[in-house]
Amino acid sequence: MIVVSGIKKSFGKLEVLKGIDLNISDKEIISIVGASGAGKTTLLQIMGTIEKADAGRLHINNIETNKLNEKELARFRNRHIGFVFQFHHLLPEFTALENICIPAFIAGISKREATKKAIELLEFLNLTERAGHKPSELSGGEQQRVAVARALINKPAVVLADEPSGNLDSKSSGELHALFFKLRQEFGQTFVIVTHNAELAGMADRKLTIKDGLIDHHATSVMQ
Repeated sequence: MIVVSGIKKSFGKLEVLKGIDLNISDKEIISIVGASGAGKTTLLQIMGTIEKADAGRLHINNIETNKLNEKELARFRNRHIGFVFQFHHLLPEFTALENICIPAFIAGISKREATKKAIELLEFLNLTERAGHKPSELSGGEQQRVAVARALINKPAVVLADEPSGNLDSKSSGELHALFFKLRQEFGQTFVIVTHNAELAGMADRKLTIKDGLIDHHATSVMQ
């Protein structure tokens, strides 16, 4: 599903990624761990086509993203990749339902169809009664589930999550972690999760450790 070949990235004189090679299978759940500043988020942003690598290639779903222009890249990102961030970035003036619909509207899906899909996701995530609530009226865990629904509305092949439980209490974190596996089972998505949460990292099919700008193969583990 994702093939990363020789990815390098520097910011000024600081070399953050020094040649990352990585293959991620369809429907696999991968966690990426490492010290702060190791390059985890940079790698995730390159995989999400938000950040451009200085060198190397990225294939997602057999498409070489390096060959797409900005407009094609934006369309590709909207249709194939879902993002979940530590800070959910919900728009405060819109309801939960409206927030979930936004990526669908960007993709040109009709209001009727987008609303139908959003209602289905709210139901799946046990948020039906919260559809008309604005973010300020939702708990942290509920806000993050709305953000997950928004990431899923266009049925992306890949979901990229950056510290998704970083702002949640342990109960909400546990529920969010279990949700990722439920989603994989239900919708067949591939997940790449950057996290400092040892429990979440340990639940993944594979845990990758980034150290000194490279994947540390000695620290990489495969879960049974």
